[in-house]
Amino acid sequence: MSLEAQEISLNGKELFGDIKARHIGPALMSGRIIDLEAHPTNARVIYAGTAGGGVWRTSNGGATFNPIFDEHAQSIGAVAVDPNDPDKTIWVGTGEIWTRNSVSIGDGLYKTTNGGDTWNKIGFEKSERISSIVINPKNSKEVYVGVLGALWGDSDERGVYKTTDGGETWNKILYTNTSTGISDLLMDPNDPNTLYASMWEFRRTGWSFNSGGANSALYKSIDGGKNWNKIHSGFPEGNLGRIGIAVAPSNTKILYAAIESEDDKSKGLYRSDDAGKNWKQLNNDFELVVRPFYFSRLVVDPKNPETIVKGGYLGAISKDGGKTFKNLGNMHADIHDILFDINDSDRMYAGTDGGVYRSWDGGATMEIVENLPVSQFYQISLDNEEPYNIYGGLQDNGSWYGPSSSPGGIEARDWKRIGYGDGFRVLKHPTKPIIYSEMQGAQNVWRINTEKNTTKNVEPIPDGDEELRFNWNAPMAISAHKPDRFYMGSQYLHKSEDMGNNWTKISPDLTTNDPTKQDKESGGLSKDKSGAETHTTIFTIAESPVNENVIWVGTDDGNVQVTTDGGKNWTNTVSNIPNLPPNTWVYHIEASVHNAGTAYAVFDGHTSGDMNTYVYKTSDYGKNWKSIATDDIIGFARNIQEDYEQEDLLFVGTEFGLFVTINGGKNWARFTNNMPATAVHFIDLHKKTNDLVLGTHGRGVIILDDISSLRQINQEVLAKNVHFFNTKPGIIKENNGFGGGSTETQFIGLNPSSNLKIMYYLKKRHTFGKMSMEIQDLNGNKITDLPPGKAKGINIVRWNYRSISPKSASGKTFSIGAAPRVPAGKYKVVLTKGKNTYEHNIEVEQDKNSEVTEAERKSQRKTSKELYVMIEDLAYLVHEIDQTVKKAKSIEEKSSKIATPVIKELTELKESLVITTGDNYVQEAEPELREKISNLYNAVTNNFEKPSSAQLNNQKILNEKLKKATVDFQKIKDKRISKLVKYLEKNEMTPIDIKSKTEFLKK
Repeated sequence: MSLEAQEISLNGKELFGDIKARHIGPALMSGRIIDLEAHPTNARVIYAGTAGGGVWRTSNGGATFNPIFDEHAQSIGAVAVDPNDPDKTIWVGTGEIWTRNSVSIGDGLYKTTNGGDTWNKIGFEKSERISSIVINPKNSKEVYVGVLGALWGDSDERGVYKTTDGGETWNKILYTNTSTGISDLLMDPNDPNTLYASMWEFRRTGWSFNSGGANSALYKSIDGGKNWNKIHSGFPEGNLGRIGIAVAPSNTKILYAAIESEDDKSKGLYRSDDAGKNWKQLNNDFELVVRPFYFSRLVVDPKNPETIVKGGYLGAISKDGGKTFKNLGNMHADIHDILFDINDSDRMYAGTDGGVYRSWDGGATMEIVENLPVSQFYQISLDNEEPYNIYGGLQDNGSWYGPSSSPGGIEARDWKRIGYGDGFRVLKHPTKPIIYSEMQGAQNVWRINTEKNTTKNVEPIPDGDEELRFNWNAPMAISAHKPDRFYMGSQYLHKSEDMGNNWTKISPDLTTNDPTKQDKESGGLSKDKSGAETHTTIFTIAESPVNENVIWVGTDDGNVQVTTDGGKNWTNTVSNIPNLPPNTWVYHIEASVHNAGTAYAVFDGHTSGDMNTYVYKTSDYGKNWKSIATDDIIGFARNIQEDYEQEDLLFVGTEFGLFVTINGGKNWARFTNNMPATAVHFIDLHKKTNDLVLGTHGRGVIILDDISSLRQINQEVLAKNVHFFNTKPGIIKENNGFGGGSTETQFIGLNPSSNLKIMYYLKKRHTFGKMSMEIQDLNGNKITDLPPGKAKGINIVRWNYRSISPKSASGKTFSIGAAPRVPAGKYKVVLTKGKNTYEHNIEVEQDKNSEVTEAERKSQRKTSKELYVMIEDLAYLVHEIDQTVKKAKSIEEKSSKIATPVIKELTELKESLVITTGDNYVQEAEPELREKISNLYNAVTNNFEKPSSAQLNNQKILNEKLKKATVDFQKIKDKRISKLVKYLEKNEMTPIDIKSKTEFLKK
């Protein structure tokens, strides 16, 4: 057997153990919503299918939403609720249907029968985009699925499919050809045998889009899909494009259609009053014809057939049957779906490029849902602040930056806007208060001074009449060697040495410069000159961190160019890459920090219909490349991040999530711990914190806090039963603060834990026998106990730098003394597993930003310890009192003369020591000695500064009272309790059950 075959390999949760993803949003700008669906009988339940963030459900009328589909493809095309079993049976078709250039893909049809707890894939794995799911309201086993199909290539998995056995088998009942799919599929609410299907011929490439053709048509069936007929009487002549359709639920003879056609005048809204036999054009206002591929949803008020809403740039509503329209209320532009409340038509919901909005007045005013963190980042970057900031650009939601942590959690107010439109690359100058931010094909490249609040446009300017081709997602880069050096890519590589004030071209055209891929008249029947299809451009730039003269450039048409002399000479290395189809988009190049000649490249072929994964490495400046992708990786790759210390530790982001290798690509493991299967567009690794930060296109920013343990995994570690990982010292943070008052309906990103992490690997899950964990000082004295993790793989136990709380005296109410913090220093973890013991040293440090002196710390610790002892002395005194009273009460009937005085005097003493009446809420009693000592102790212990003179004086007073109580108890003991003890001895009765102080205080 080969050595490689003997290697231990862990996958998924076995490898990552307790490392979990942390979601920080943001949600203030939310993200694109594809489909809104209502529960048929409960108006409070609504489902939202998103572009890249999965399926979310609200049970409170849209106040808050929760995800229910995280483990599966996050790009959603359609959601359907079974009208016969709406609380449990839900269908989801994956793959976004609003076919812009940046859409994600789906991987089939899913069904749940337990309300979303678990999902089963029903099939259609190669469908890519499912637009419609229709369930027979009289028979749940009869379901129709409309497949829009592949966007980037031919596919025969399109058309209308039908099942009569709940999804076990399917028949294709309507199909035209490999380039025409179902845009809309509807059922007559009163007649499940009557169906309407809108077929759309379309194709997108990386450089063009074509909507429309001879095969686009509207069909009707009146026999459950056995036969279909075109219903075009009154339709425009010539080829058609996308057709949006709607049936009025309250009068199913009334149909509406939004038609894309060859002639601009004939485009717009059409209506039929005879179930599709005849059609008449009503309106071709801008909102009814704008970007049909992106806006074709028509929705009719379920109670009023004359009220109809059309998705569009701003959205439009008509209340006179489509004759006239007005815009919906103020909300984020680009409206994709509208939903009427099942009971109240004045209550509406809208799905937009910026999230879900609600209205209570028929769409006149709109309110955003504030807890949907489905923002779509194209790119992210980090700075070196503490806490560090994350910068990034969003689809149709501008560019922003926000902190990795914030008092009370990361709130909407913590994010700051630094750009408009479609935001893409955002970079922070390493040493100056400067941020570079660009939008939409370098239409603007802003240099923002955050201290002076000034902005300058610094995009490279063409020479004379020459035209620069910037990708929609134009690349920028900052030099690791000279902070003021700034790169941008068009078809050329541009370099500025003065932060964009002046530019120099340092390359020839590095693309294929293929003129057939430079047509600006994209769109098909509806021209769409947004610039999103600009092609033959540079897409990624990577200057070597090791050698400033080594620069890599990747283009969207497949070239991998490198210079080793700062741009004087360039070599196209793509021909050296094995098994890579020509002209495959170079999505990202990562220049290694370990070697100037080493680089990684990921290629994305999905815009050519190629869904394979391409990840390559070179160690000789591109002369030779080897594939490091395996079948473990799911989805086409978009980004790769190399670890800064362990060269074989790599992270790849794909269309379906995050994948990690610890052995240079021999095998990969999918990370799923609180990590949805969302598209990871960009990855960055923070050098100080070791946090892996993901920019996802559908679930915002996701952070894996401190991945350093993965660096330490090797075959030697994996062979051990137990292995402790080295971790950074824990820091006792002294900063504090309060959140900004976000409400329960707003999303708040989680902060990282500031506790010390104890990380260890278990070869096998611990199932039998004792397993415990202690923190000890270096002399072996116990500090505290911690519950150990017992799972196979990486376990993480967190210590809050506290020891054990003092034991408090018992009373009618509870009193809790804080566990004191340990001082800075070295400690050890002692893990006991069965008969074996494992030790590991850890270190605790003080906050480097602290203003507290060491002398002040010693004073604080001394006073805290003294008060700790006072609490426990009082606790033991009350224990003696309680046990004595308990024994006295047991003999009171036999000898009241001895027992009653003991009970009376001890009860009176106890009432001065602890609270014996009331509760911890509205009947709170006045504090006694226990509460006074505990309150002072907590105030001193939870602080960092030395105690105040008032606190020290209070300590003396309370200590005198405690001493007096001890003397009083001794007097009662000498006078009363002694008689009780003699009585018990004389009658050979069990003595008073008082533990020794050591035994009583044992923890």
